[in-house]
Amino acid sequence: MRPTLLALFALAACAGHTPSPSLVWHDEFDGPAGASFDRAKWVADTGGQGFGNQEREFYTTRAENVALDGDGHLVITARVAPSSPAHQCWYGACRYTSTRLKTKGLFAQTYGRFEARIRIPRGQGMWPAFWMLGADIDSIGWPRSGEIDIMENIGREPAIAHGTLHGPGYSGAGGIGRADTLSRAAYADDFHVFAVTWQPNEIRWYVDGREYHHMTPADLPHGTKWVFDHPFFLLLNLAVGGGWPGDPDASTTFPQQMVVDYIRVYRDPQSTDSRP
Repeated sequence: MRPTLLALFALAACAGHTPSPSLVWHDEFDGPAGASFDRAKWVADTGGQGFGNQEREFYTTRAENVALDGDGHLVITARVAPSSPAHQCWYGACRYTSTRLKTKGLFAQTYGRFEARIRIPRGQGMWPAFWMLGADIDSIGWPRSGEIDIMENIGREPAIAHGTLHGPGYSGAGGIGRADTLSRAAYADDFHVFAVTWQPNEIRWYVDGREYHHMTPADLPHGTKWVFDHPFFLLLNLAVGGGWPGDPDASTTFPQQMVVDYIRVYRDPQSTDSRP
């Protein structure tokens, strides 16, 4: 083949090449067994005020509720609460303890790919979640700040994971989402990768690389606003009880664990507005 043709083929190949997303934030949870979470990456919510959902747990940062396992995982453990005057919840003496972490004030990003490999707990009343909130929540409030739920599961639905958007006019029970259902077994049986890809005017949800939900401004209720155009921070928590999952019952065993292998955030090379 003549040199000029080779050059043309090379240029065509370069023009058709799409750059891979670049990793901009991650936590691989490496460290010795019993070590706490990385406070350079995460801050913790604590207390038992129900967090707007009538949850039953008291969130702590104690090692019995959150620690590395020494094998590259973060383990959030929900336990029956010990009798203690330090654990007072909105309904009285707290029944359970757990952990809720967030990157608020440490990391937020507009657009990209956000993913985590997680093995969720099981049992009635368990409510694990990997999600995002608008970084302007303190100034404009929820739901105007927006919420992107990458993964939620409620224990009475062991084979179902939910992906949902919340914003002004479509929040709480009116959030717009879709459920992904495993063809067999339960999500608690193994690790799964939960992810969203977020671009201007488009969000897609995935489980193990398989897309199951897609939203654009056209999918919102008439007259409502798309608010997913500014930085969001990450949250990771294991709630117990609440208005959606209901409380644990006699079938629920404790402790229950949410085991996180990694969390990774990529900048989408096709989104010019991406920024950490």
